[in-house]
Amino acid sequence: MPTPIYKICDAASWREAERAGAFSGAPIDLSDGYIHFSTAAQVAETAARHFAEQADLVLIAVDPEMLGSALRYEASRGGALFPHLYGTLPLSAVHWVKPLRLGPDGRHVVPDLEP
Repeated sequence: MPTPIYKICDAASWREAERAGAFSGAPIDLSDGYIHFSTAAQVAETAARHFAEQADLVLIAVDPEMLGSALRYEASRGGALFPHLYGTLPLSAVHWVKPLRLGPDGRHVVPDLEP
């Protein structure tokens, strides 16, 4: 299995994607024109920076090889390369979905990133 990439989103949006059969993106994704993802090394900082103290989130592991040429790694925070999907995320590319819970300190506790 290739190294997954990860999407953080609110649980309600993900439930809607499951009903629709695909994920078109959260409001920020739709505004930017691509779906934002993080690598395993970037997940905790992304959660802290963009989802601080937000509850009812999920972390979605995605197979990048199933996204084809619509997936691009582009420079963002501090020049780091972040995966961006220029298209819809098919549910067939999703390995798993896990809750992204808040810890007692108000920071998200990243679950085990293994399958």
